[in-house]
Amino acid sequence: QVQLVESGGGLVQAGGSLRLSCVATGIPFAIDTIGWYRQAPGKERELVAAIDTSGGLTNYAEAVKGRFTISRDNAKNTMYLQMNSLKPEDTAVYYCNVRAFVRVYWGQGTQVTVSS
Repeated sequence: QVQLVESGGGLVQAGGSLRLSCVATGIPFAIDTIGWYRQAPGKERELVAAIDTSGGLTNYAEAVKGRFTISRDNAKNTMYLQMNSLKPEDTAVYYCNVRAFVRVYWGQGTQVTVSS
């Protein structure tokens, strides 16, 4: 059974930091990409950051470049999103995402709220 379990969300003041974690288990295919998405109220889900596992290339949304860092620990089946210099506009539900073969898997989401 595939499970993506996120943690690390919460309430933080503007300028603060959070680190999100996502443990992925049970994925039956080789992983192509891992990533983090977010969805704010009334808005569509958008890509925040992703890693292409074959070449290690990373991709970041313009709004988070220089502030957020995506990483992974293969031994722990875990991906991370380090978020620094948080802004109120970063407030959203954050989802981890794994793409493997033709399948796409999502975590349940974790709320991040940044107060001004």
